[in-house]
Amino acid sequence: MAKMRYALLKANDRLEFVEMPATHMYQLTALNRRLHKELDKLTAAEIPTLPVLVAEFDNLELVQPGYEVQNGLDYVSRLEQSFVAIQERNYPLISLLTEIRALQAQLEQWYEEEEELA
Repeated sequence: MAKMRYALLKANDRLEFVEMPATHMYQLTALNRRLHKELDKLTAAEIPTLPVLVAEFDNLELVQPGYEVQNGLDYVSRLEQSFVAIQERNYPLISLLTEIRALQAQLEQWYEEEEELA
């Protein structure tokens, strides 16, 4: 079984946990930082709330009800959909979408390869 890592993301008072292949976690961290850096440059009226990735770790055991671990591909796919919905005219949003979609494609390939090995 492949080694997984976990990300803790925080948006206001909401916590999210995302499970990623250990080999791809650094990309999620870098993407989260880049998106936060660029959010202030967007001029669209509706900009999605993006949680901050505050921690990465190797093991996770949730002990509080009401929290769940999100699949990394599902998380990145939802992220992509939220950025596709932005009606931006002044900032080259395509560059951000390209970065999101690149990670999405890599994760799709990773999960396909893992399924074939199983």
